Amino acid sequence: MPNGLLKSRTPDASRPEVHWSGLHASATALAIAEAAAREDRPWIIVEADSRSAERRRAELGFFAPASLPLLSLPDWEVLPYDVFSPHPDITSERLLALAELPHARRGVLIVSVDTLLQRLPPKPYVAGRSFSLSVGDTLALDAFKLRLTEAGYCSVSQVTDPGDFALRGSLLDVYPMGTTSPLRIDLFDDEIEAIRRFDPQTQRSGDSLASVRLLPAREIPLDGDSVRAFRRRYRTRFEGDPTRSAIYRGVSDGMAPAGIEFYLPLFFEETATLFDYLPDGAVIVDATFSLETVIGRSWEALRARYDDRCGDIERPLLKPEELFIDETTVMAACHSHPRVTIDTFARDDESSLGTHAPRELRIDARAERPLAPLKDFLDDYPGRVLLAADSPGRREVLGELLRGASLRAKLVDGWQAFLDSDATLAITIAPELAGLALDSPPLTILSESQLFGQRARQERRRRKVIADPNAILRDLQSLSAGAPVVHEEYGVGRYVGLQIMEVGGQSGEFLVLEYHGGDRLYVPVHSLHLVSRYSGTAPESAPLHRLGTDQWGKARKRAAEKVRDVAAELLDLYAQRKARRGIRLASKDLEYQAFANAFPFEETADQAEAIGKVIADLDAEQPMDRIVCGDVGFGKTEVAMRAAFVAVQAGKQVAVLVPTTLLAQQHAANFADRFADWPVRIESLSRFRSTKETTAVLEAVEKGTVDIVIATHRLLHANARFKDLGLIIVDEEHRFGVRDKEKLKALRAEVHVLTLTATPIPRTLNMALGGLRELSLIATPPAERLAIKTFVTEWSDSTIREAILREMRRGGQAYFVHNEVKDIEKVAADLAKLVPEANIRVGHGQMRERELEALMVDFYHRRFDILVCTTIIESGIDVPSANTIIIDRADRFGLAQLHQMRGRVGRSHHRAYAYLLIPSRKALTGDALKRLEALESLEDLGAGFVLATHDLEIRGAGELLGEEQSGEMTEVGLTMYLDMLDRAVKAMKSGKKIDLEAPLASASEVELRVPALLPEDYVADVHVRLALYKRIAAAPDESALEELTAELVDRFGPLPAQTQNLLRTARIRLLTRQLGVRRLDFGAHGGYLLFETDNRIDPAAVIRLIQDRSREYKLEGPLKLRVSRDLDDELERFDFVTALLQRLTSNRLG
Repeated sequence: MPNGLLKSRTPDASRPEVHWSGLHASATALAIAEAAAREDRPWIIVEADSRSAERRRAELGFFAPASLPLLSLPDWEVLPYDVFSPHPDITSERLLALAELPHARRGVLIVSVDTLLQRLPPKPYVAGRSFSLSVGDTLALDAFKLRLTEAGYCSVSQVTDPGDFALRGSLLDVYPMGTTSPLRIDLFDDEIEAIRRFDPQTQRSGDSLASVRLLPAREIPLDGDSVRAFRRRYRTRFEGDPTRSAIYRGVSDGMAPAGIEFYLPLFFEETATLFDYLPDGAVIVDATFSLETVIGRSWEALRARYDDRCGDIERPLLKPEELFIDETTVMAACHSHPRVTIDTFARDDESSLGTHAPRELRIDARAERPLAPLKDFLDDYPGRVLLAADSPGRREVLGELLRGASLRAKLVDGWQAFLDSDATLAITIAPELAGLALDSPPLTILSESQLFGQRARQERRRRKVIADPNAILRDLQSLSAGAPVVHEEYGVGRYVGLQIMEVGGQSGEFLVLEYHGGDRLYVPVHSLHLVSRYSGTAPESAPLHRLGTDQWGKARKRAAEKVRDVAAELLDLYAQRKARRGIRLASKDLEYQAFANAFPFEETADQAEAIGKVIADLDAEQPMDRIVCGDVGFGKTEVAMRAAFVAVQAGKQVAVLVPTTLLAQQHAANFADRFADWPVRIESLSRFRSTKETTAVLEAVEKGTVDIVIATHRLLHANARFKDLGLIIVDEEHRFGVRDKEKLKALRAEVHVLTLTATPIPRTLNMALGGLRELSLIATPPAERLAIKTFVTEWSDSTIREAILREMRRGGQAYFVHNEVKDIEKVAADLAKLVPEANIRVGHGQMRERELEALMVDFYHRRFDILVCTTIIESGIDVPSANTIIIDRADRFGLAQLHQMRGRVGRSHHRAYAYLLIPSRKALTGDALKRLEALESLEDLGAGFVLATHDLEIRGAGELLGEEQSGEMTEVGLTMYLDMLDRAVKAMKSGKKIDLEAPLASASEVELRVPALLPEDYVADVHVRLALYKRIAAAPDESALEELTAELVDRFGPLPAQTQNLLRTARIRLLTRQLGVRRLDFGAHGGYLLFETDNRIDPAAVIRLIQDRSREYKLEGPLKLRVSRDLDDELERFDFVTALLQRLTSNRLG
């Protein structure tokens, strides 16, 4: 008798095929998980398409016990005969499944019909090309490197993707196929000493492994014999000159050209199918509801695609029959295995498993008893109930609501924990679940969609990488030759490169900078903290300075004077604000929670943080003055609405000030929608209202019958009197004039002020203003690791159709951006004719926010395929399944805007595509062409994104600081200008006098006459070397240097002597900087120390040294101490200098 909740019968010798029916919502996954868990044979689940397979995988992950292996053979996610190859992550998952399957004793494999039809490499290929490594094994590196290359692995400078490897001295980094993280193999001579996982983002090592299995990197071999066999078969199969084909030429060179997967049969004597990989007795589950129909549709699409693409003589195609298996073969193979067919309708009582669709029990947060439907259901329900929340944050929200209704739900870790517990009501996290209802035993799983309706859940797939734009500005890692940089003592020059030179008999590495007139400056790598990337204007128009003149000195002086004024003004504001007392506005928990729950999206991490800070500010004694900065979209407005809600609940009035009449209208409609279910009166004041209406509104404001007033600057000039104003929300403050701002300051006295701006503000400026106006940034950075295939192309019907079909075939969706509302409907109609298979809808900023939100929720839940929209998507919610974006007339957008729209697509394992449509290259302006070329080349969205948005940051700084300062800012560069401002504010706050013309970073020079560098054979990549030099030079303290030392050993192996010297020199420089030593120069026979006028040297210690050892120590003038001593040994020299500096340390330093 079958055990488990669902008494599902499984196939056996007497009955090789069984039918299951009566499975609703997530019950199919539960039935499969239970059956597969109790049997010692693998189960193969065949799904109709990639989307269903993905959903089933998530549900099985929840129901299956941890001991049951779950494998996927994912679709390639490219169209048949495509000119793209699958993403390495997909190839990795496929190879893992092919390696595991032949030996699988139990477990579940999920596969879509399209993948089931593919011909695969023969079984011996994957098994024969895999190899294992264990700690203690001997490894001949050259032979192993060749073996990796032949297995399809790619030699790179830094490992980030499956199939990469990098060799550095005694360290081998490799990202094996079928694993979730790359490995670092540490060798001692030729013996494997350690195998450790490491993070591809930070390149730092993690836990150790005893052994590892390396699978081949591709589904095709690229060793010499295989390449020769491919060439022979290619010439036999296709007529004409083979060298005209990029595929033939690429493989001949030992490379894998894009799209090579569609030539797989030419690499092997014979191919295999998935059925060849299955062990005897594997159960096949048909979850398609009609396998023959789905296969028929797939074959139709294959033939149509072949007919469409077969005319290209430079890329001849194999026939569909050579690459895919037909329906007869599939059905015959299925019938040779035990099988389960899932039916929509019950054939007989035995096949029905008797589950139901779970009931809708909507929580109405505004009702007197919000959880009444759920509570009534629980009171009458005889069985157990599990609530499935989408995320930990949502679990907390749900938990709060339950506690408010006096319901106790036990927190459980998952399905197994729920079954083992005796809780009648429990709560867990299971985002993809559709719910479940059983009669016997009575048990119900309610997912969030049954409780709250459909919400758009922000996919938490992004690793939280703190990307500080300014760190990237200073980071020299992505410098290219010719890029402008600022040296604090010599001004703006252009970067030429890194050069190793002999100086004083010792080799050192220098950064070469070229200045006006071709003069060159050689900056030793230990002084790289004085160099930063220049930003302030376009790189080609950076103001290069002349060496040997006072041009740079004058520029710094002008900037310093301006900075002093700005700092004084800011501090005056700060002092006034500190002296004021505000009105504390506390939020009422249950009501606030109900309002928050009505937001149909889950907040992003940044947004949640901003909301939390605003609520805390309102509850503080001092009046809030916070700027919320983030792009146009759903984010900022919601923060403002939450603040308005808290103020209104506390009995205060709210004024929302906007710069334009249109914005006033839009906000009025949005606020009215959002507050529709609450007793809140909202009015607007703009030139669209008549004088009579305006007067009536102003009177109501004075009486206190209007809770929220949304107005343009008219409100400021209408001398509006509020009965009890508690909060002012200012949208796009920088767009108000000077007079308006003065009026606003008068209004501001004791009320809370929240400012919204879409202009990105540089992070360093945030720090400078940090104590003056609180700042929250809402910026969810684009996914970091996935390159987005970007094409700049003219409009072509076939390209657009192909792009959309490729996306739909893998179960995804597409954005089509057209930024003209007037003809957007026509564009959508044209697309519908071009791709009749697609379900298309339109979205733009002139729609009401409720409508727009509903549209985005529908898009998120994959209810339609293509969203034709304006730039409103720039910062909408994440739609993980949308991975193609087509941007019409891309030449009309700025670089930052294009970057941001392109950032809407691209997720961990889906290759994303961006098509930038232009009229024709000839018709483009020079600027537009440059922007598009930059975007096409910058496929990864890491540092490139931040650097591209830098033009916006500069504008943002100009707007915050005032236009009159932008001249000085351009001259010295944004980074230095903000550093000067930061120093000035801090110094004035603590009452110190400050010399802003003095160098920002103390320029202590340390020369110990030893070779100190990162050798090229230790760190080969010049950009990585540059970044490391900069980090060592700028290390603020001993612990940062220790961390860097550990990182170097971890990433590149034991430190060479020159690198040890570099780090020791950096440690000594930390001491000299603390003590105020301008220059320290020591060689084999001693040396000298030159002190700054303002130093922290203990005079008594200097006198004692001279008195005790007058032969060794002499003062040469008031600030120079000469030391005569034999210091031939380099290590002894370092120790001596360190000890000397410690002896000279004044007690004042502590």
